[in-house]
Amino acid sequence: MIDSLSLENKLKKNEIANCYIFCGSDEQSIKNVIDIIIKKSIKNDFMDLNYTQLDGLTVNSDNLTNACETLPFMDEKKVVVVYRASFLRDKCDREKEKVYKYMEMYIKKLPKECILIMYYIFENDREKESNKIKKLDKYCQVVKFSKLKGAAFQKKVKEIFDKKNLKIGKVELTLFCNCVENNMDIIQNEVEKLYWYTYGREITSKDIYDVITVKNDNDIFNLVDYLSQRKPEKALDILNELIFKGENVNTILRMIERQFNLLFNIKVGLEKGNTKEELARELRLHPFICENMMKQSRKFQFNQIEKSMELCLETEKNLKSTSVDGKTEMELLIINTARS
Repeated sequence: MIDSLSLENKLKKNEIANCYIFCGSDEQSIKNVIDIIIKKSIKNDFMDLNYTQLDGLTVNSDNLTNACETLPFMDEKKVVVVYRASFLRDKCDREKEKVYKYMEMYIKKLPKECILIMYYIFENDREKESNKIKKLDKYCQVVKFSKLKGAAFQKKVKEIFDKKNLKIGKVELTLFCNCVENNMDIIQNEVEKLYWYTYGREITSKDIYDVITVKNDNDIFNLVDYLSQRKPEKALDILNELIFKGENVNTILRMIERQFNLLFNIKVGLEKGNTKEELARELRLHPFICENMMKQSRKFQFNQIEKSMELCLETEKNLKSTSVDGKTEMELLIINTARS
């Protein structure tokens, strides 16, 4: 098994394997590497004929075989990608186990004209690669996409800015990397926002503070969004992730309280007929963030937000007691809020 940086070095030397299995929590990074392999392996004129995508949730032995066995048209190679290949997880249903057993046997005799790529996404940053793909490491190139850190992370982010022809200094780049979630999907979205916000001029620190969604704010937005959908198990996943990253439970609670307070004020403003621009100015929110929160506020009734704010205050009182477990109190808050 190798990491993504080792794979990129191999691809720069045009060392392309016959079969790949990718895993990690950052799907955008995986997709970027797949694009590189496709462009290096298939002539653009025959892309439609020599590139096949299969859904990992519905793939079976027949369509996998047919896709791989079909000869490339007017080219030396064809590429088959099985995305979200859940059969590569250790725990899956009987049908997916059948697919895995077949694939385990089939990749040993994969046609040399075919490049087969399969990937699955970790459910959180703490998940480890499955035992299944460890077993397959001797038959294909297994690559784990761990999140980049430090200088390697900044270099990758700078490449995204460069592709958009955006000018950003070293200090501003460091600030951006410290503020944004370490996820290429989110980073590309934030760079896109900065592109339109600055449009032709160099990015300043103020631009970054004005435009981007700070990483923990984004987590809290998603946590509250899952509460609006009555999915406490998803909200608990985010809570556990924040705690795992070292965030204090009191800080998390304050952010949740702030989110509900903003949603309440936005909902009041919408009832009065205020526009997005008026709400953004009054609440000191970027228009992009305000628009998303307006959508989120519509998922709640007033009484739900009020009840949620009451539960937050109750939790805050409980946390001040030395006899309670902070994590347990936050879990109860999420479960009770989802039921309110």
